[in-house]
Amino acid sequence: MPEKNHKHITCQNCVSREKSLFDTFCTTDVGRLNKIKSCSYFKKNQPLFIEGSLPRGVYCLNQGKVKIFARGEEGKEQIIHLASSGEIVGFRVMFSGETYKVSATTLEESNICFISKNDFLDLVDTNPTLRKGIMQELSRELAERATFITNLAQKSVRERLASALVLLDDIYENEMVNLTREDLANFIGTATETLIRLLKDFKEENLVKTHARQIEILDRERLLYIAGA
Repeated sequence: MPEKNHKHITCQNCVSREKSLFDTFCTTDVGRLNKIKSCSYFKKNQPLFIEGSLPRGVYCLNQGKVKIFARGEEGKEQIIHLASSGEIVGFRVMFSGETYKVSATTLEESNICFISKNDFLDLVDTNPTLRKGIMQELSRELAERATFITNLAQKSVRERLASALVLLDDIYENEMVNLTREDLANFIGTATETLIRLLKDFKEENLVKTHARQIEILDRERLLYIAGA
C-alpha cells in the first residue's frame, strides 16, 4: 500500500492520469493541474460525499476503488457504478448547481486527489480538450445507464450476476474481485441471500472460485454467454 502521505505524488508522475480526462494535457496544463490539486489518504469505507450534500469539488482516483450508490426508501443501497484509478468522481453535479443525488464511499484504502469546484470549472472554461472529454464521458455514461436500467428490468438475477462478474473482472484487472457479498448484491439489485445461493451455483459449475470474500473468475467466456453478451 502506498504511503499515507501525498506530498510526493505529482500530476507529472501520476500513472493514473494517463487513464483520466486529463490524459491529453500539455506540460503547462499538467503543471497547473498539479498546483491546484491536493491529495489525501482515504481509509476503507470512508465517504467522499453523501447524497443531499452540496458539491465542493471533484475527486481524482490515483489508486483505489470507490462505489457510487443511491439509497432506496428503506435505506437499501443500489450501487450504480464502481470507480477505479484514473476516474474522476463527482464532476457531473458541477454543472447542474444541485446537490449530490448519489453518495460515494471507498471500497478499499485509496489515494485520492481533490480539485475545488471553482478551480475545476475554471479548467473546463479554459481547456477545450477537457470540455470535449467531459462531453464524451457524459454521453458514454448515459448509454451505460440505459443498459444498466434495461438489465435490471429485463435480465434474470443469474444473468445480471454473470454480467457483473465480467465487468468486475475488468475493473479489478489482474486481481481477484474483492467485494462484500452485500455490495455485490446491491450492485446487481438482489437480496444478499439470493446472491450467495447463485455464487454457490457458479462455483459448482466451475465458473468462479471463492477465497473468503474474494472471487476468482475461472471461465469468463461462459459468464459472457450466460450474461447474453
